[in-house]
Amino acid sequence: MVRFQGSVDGGPGTPSPSRIRFTDVPLRVPIMRAYDVQSFQVSGPSWMESQRFDIVAKVPEGATKEDAQIILQNLLADRFKLKLHKGSKEVSIYELVVAKGGIKIKEAAQTAAASAEGAGELPPRSKDGFLRTPHGQLGIQAMGNGRMRMQGDAVTIARLTDIIGMALGRPVVDKTGLTGAYDVTLDFSPEGMGPGPKGPAPGEGGGNPAEAPRDSNDSGPTIFTALQEQLGLNLESRKGPVDLLVVESVEKVPTKN
Repeated sequence: MVRFQGSVDGGPGTPSPSRIRFTDVPLRVPIMRAYDVQSFQVSGPSWMESQRFDIVAKVPEGATKEDAQIILQNLLADRFKLKLHKGSKEVSIYELVVAKGGIKIKEAAQTAAASAEGAGELPPRSKDGFLRTPHGQLGIQAMGNGRMRMQGDAVTIARLTDIIGMALGRPVVDKTGLTGAYDVTLDFSPEGMGPGPKGPAPGEGGGNPAEAPRDSNDSGPTIFTALQEQLGLNLESRKGPVDLLVVESVEKVPTKN
């Protein structure tokens, strides 16, 4: 099982409101949490993706999500000497939208099971034998015949768009208007994933990558087709401005506890 971003749990609104725990994550992840941005909006040195950290931040009782963000911002500035500024750049992006037939994913039931994240135990397996990721997280596993499965329970659309963007190597912007948490299972071929062009370029042929062809080995639908057929979502190719956080300076080794 591959987890793109390690695990993150705790904080206001969770079963562990007084602690935010990052386990085996690149520095980009706490920056994203502190400033409420997605991964493609953080521009900095390459080691911010390869070097991984375990971070525990204490949060005062009664703190709000905004309070916790300020706490994380101060932690990053104090321990990592992080300095950044805001910028903007026009790039090729995907917009995630609801397909014409409507969404096909089920909204997750409210549960307190999320408190077990990062406890060091393997997640339970589903009926078909696949490992299940902790609530709120997305995992990708290899299936037979060259297919992949993306699975997660109680996943927000923001998390889904971020993981899809990392897989495709291009920013994905949420235009669905969906605010809930959903149980996601997506089976697809890895064709078209990773750096490089995916589907029609902006302005070419209507810019709908969901019409991308299946691979020559018939190993299943591409992620574009799978999103449409299995989740009721479309990826549409566009050019658009993206707000950025540009890291001016940051220390690779944080100050000691």
